[in-house]
Amino acid sequence: MDLNTMNKEQKRAIETTEGPLLIMAGAGSGKTRVLTHRVAYLLEEKDVPAGNILAITFTNKAAREMRERVTALINEGARDMWVSTFHAMCVRILRSSINYLGYENSFSILDPTDQKSVVKDILKRRNLDVKQHNPRNIIGFISDKKNQLIGPKESMEAAAGYPDTLYSEMYHDYQQILYRNSALDFDDLIMLTIELFDKEPKVLEYYQNRFQYIHVDEYQDTNHAQYQLIAKLAGKYKNICVVGDSDQSIYKFRGADITNILNFEDDYPDAAVIKLEQNYRSSRNILDAANAVIDNNTERKPKNLRTGRDGGPKIQSIVSDSERDEAQAVIRNILDLSDGQSYNDMAILYRTNAQSRAIEDALVKSNVPYRMVGGMKFYDRMEIKDLMSYLKVIQNPNDDIAFERIINVPKRGIGPKTVDKLKEHGQRTGASIYGAIKEADFIGISKNAVVKLMNLNDMVENLQEKSKYMSVTELVDEILGDTGYVDLLEKEDSLESRSRIENLEEFRTVTREFDKENDISDELLFSFLSDMALVSDQDNVEDDAGVTLMTMHASKGLEFKVIFIVGLEEGIFPSRRVMFDDKELEEERRLMYVALTRAEEHLILSRADSRMIYGKTETNMKSRFLAEIPEELVEGGAQEEPVPIASGSFTMKKRGPKKQSRVVSDNRDVSFSVGDKVEHKKFGDGIISNVQGEGDGQELDIIFTKEGVKRLLANFAPISKKE
Repeated sequence: MDLNTMNKEQKRAIETTEGPLLIMAGAGSGKTRVLTHRVAYLLEEKDVPAGNILAITFTNKAAREMRERVTALINEGARDMWVSTFHAMCVRILRSSINYLGYENSFSILDPTDQKSVVKDILKRRNLDVKQHNPRNIIGFISDKKNQLIGPKESMEAAAGYPDTLYSEMYHDYQQILYRNSALDFDDLIMLTIELFDKEPKVLEYYQNRFQYIHVDEYQDTNHAQYQLIAKLAGKYKNICVVGDSDQSIYKFRGADITNILNFEDDYPDAAVIKLEQNYRSSRNILDAANAVIDNNTERKPKNLRTGRDGGPKIQSIVSDSERDEAQAVIRNILDLSDGQSYNDMAILYRTNAQSRAIEDALVKSNVPYRMVGGMKFYDRMEIKDLMSYLKVIQNPNDDIAFERIINVPKRGIGPKTVDKLKEHGQRTGASIYGAIKEADFIGISKNAVVKLMNLNDMVENLQEKSKYMSVTELVDEILGDTGYVDLLEKEDSLESRSRIENLEEFRTVTREFDKENDISDELLFSFLSDMALVSDQDNVEDDAGVTLMTMHASKGLEFKVIFIVGLEEGIFPSRRVMFDDKELEEERRLMYVALTRAEEHLILSRADSRMIYGKTETNMKSRFLAEIPEELVEGGAQEEPVPIASGSFTMKKRGPKKQSRVVSDNRDVSFSVGDKVEHKKFGDGIISNVQGEGDGQELDIIFTKEGVKRLLANFAPISKKE
């Protein structure tokens, strides 16, 4: 096998095949290439049978790609080699041997819906209210115990007060039900495999003899149960190769334990350690910044990324007045860079999904295509759609699409059969659902359902009256209060429900910005809904192309030529949790390191002097992570100088070959008025029907001949006046 294309450390990692090996692979250091070549080297050069090799990854996609790449390298099948995720591996082991634990070999695996049904059944038998004891919280409790390899008995013995005692008892009931049904949940796959190995040493010995060479990718992301499973499998031959980077351990909230990789040499005292520090992704300035930031962490394996590339463009710093100004500054630089870079080569990273809203608005209004990774678009999220549907029903109760969405949201006991009868009546008489509700007594609906429908009708009409003298923000608060929407989410108290509450709070930022510009009137709600319809119009955005928006967590493993990191303020990133926990601070700093090292050529760091988020305006200091980047790496040195948003003086250096041509009109000196005829590069001819705002924030409502009404930012949209 030809290894001449490998650097010294990569070659050594491939050829070190005997004994424990820790490959500390820095960002962009070619770890996947090393791992696949190492497996191929064992097969081709060391004549190791494919059946004696195990490679564990965290996704099915990664496993499939590894097998394909190994097969391509050795020009023959690696059919007998096990390349899989932890859970897929455990399914194969348990299928043949779970009978030792009293389960049927044809066991079933529960999905989350099945798990929820089991927990609801337990709550019912215990006469406990589902609203007070959310099934998701109980399932989360059980999952955490299983990942720590704590069984029901141990959980009950260690329980300290309520609700731990109750949930531990329910954990016991839950496992009894699964056992009687010969069913496993996702966490059981690993926990029961370990239990099998402990109970039947001969089974463990079989797999130890089979898997004489073990590889584990992303070792820093393993939890306690996964760590124990690998330790048992590698216990005999100790030919275990783990690949990872302590500086990229960012999944503590999922149970990942960074000590697994930090303590590898304690677990295996004779382990070889090879650091892959040659980065093939980023310019020197970007790497120097990343190294400077992560060097402030103490819980890590020291290393220093290096590159053979030149310094590259200096890091750009944006300081804006507000989140809206920040979004416009980002758009300006995207358009500036688009002459030399494709939109597909750009990504905007943020700490939480709620931050995406201002960026999305600016992208839509600027006609810049984008796509979301690791999260839904803000206006497509369930809770936002629910709230918008309530507003639509208040404005127009005959909107059946919106009414059907909210008729049982939150759940109020109006089932699908009742809705079907309302719709059937409407089809016969030409009435809307709202109209059919008023005749519910006469269309075969039960008295109980009629009462619930009338209560809903009264609530909608009450909100209609309130809407006549309230701001949109006040109306939103009334909707959330009268419906009990937020109360239910607060009682649920799960990670998902808290995220949904945050998104609803962020929606208040939208309404407050609107209320600042508009007085209370009979037309207020109509104007707001019209405004939102234009902003959230995604018809012109391709799903598979455009600037990528994602959280920093979702960016791990990806790379882009241009990276924007927004919201670099204390309390946003790092989050407020770091004030009370040094370990949380180090986790946040690792997240910053991951974000920085996604960039290949251009890195733009952005913050705002004030930011409205979750409905509140905050003034925060700049992120400490910005201060940790040496000033000489940043354009202009000190990062305190604000960027003059309205002047257009902030520009980027254009480098590299031109990959996409885009004509962008510079309309900063052009005055637009209602009635002006314009031409758009994509939408064609149109006429301006409304002009709002001024400067970079000026928005134009344009009626296009073919595309209908669009709202665009005057300074960024590719439009020109027609005589």
